[in-house]
Amino acid sequence: MPPIRLLIAEDETVVRYALAQLLGAEEDIEVVGEAADGREAVALARQRKPDVVLMDLDMPHMDGITAARTVKEELPECAIVVLTVHSDEDKVFDAIKAGASGYMLKASPPEQTLEAIRAAARGEGFLHPELVGNVMDEFARISRLRAAAKEVFQELTRRELEVLELLGKGLRNREIAEQLHISPKTVKNHVSNILFKLHVNDRTQAAVLAARHGLTDPQ
Repeated sequence: MPPIRLLIAEDETVVRYALAQLLGAEEDIEVVGEAADGREAVALARQRKPDVVLMDLDMPHMDGITAARTVKEELPECAIVVLTVHSDEDKVFDAIKAGASGYMLKASPPEQTLEAIRAAARGEGFLHPELVGNVMDEFARISRLRAAAKEVFQELTRRELEVLELLGKGLRNREIAEQLHISPKTVKNHVSNILFKLHVNDRTQAAVLAARHGLTDPQ
């Protein structure tokens, strides 16, 4: 079985070198590149076609979240494992949304980082044990929001929900019309129906209601 082709993206030279030496010593891992910033990580990923990228979040020129998202868009078969000092839920979910399949803390024992890399190469996810409880709590919170949203928005049609979601992202009627391939007049009618059904006075209140119930991210 060929070794896992690993790209390491870490802006601290000493840490990057230590990771390359430690991980590259494993028989089933081949370090195919080392990047000092997010932009270089994307460029090397394009050139070397790694199986896994070990990605720091705080890097110059391009942060790790943006780099991870770009790599996944261009190389969907490449797995991303985040290795960072950040343990807050927002960073974890941002990384997962960007396409990361693993999230490890830099304080983790090397064995856990290796386990995360191997799991990612197999197409599996891996979270640092310290984060599992927090992530599960966040998923439960999202589930509650969705249940509440289902009740609040039950009178809206599917198209009205689509309009409300884009409205909540701050798009104007013309921009919504372009995205949904309908006329601005039709969008205006949908917005009027949304305001009436949700018992709100304007589109700002509708957007706030959508964000509060998890339909959109707060702007």
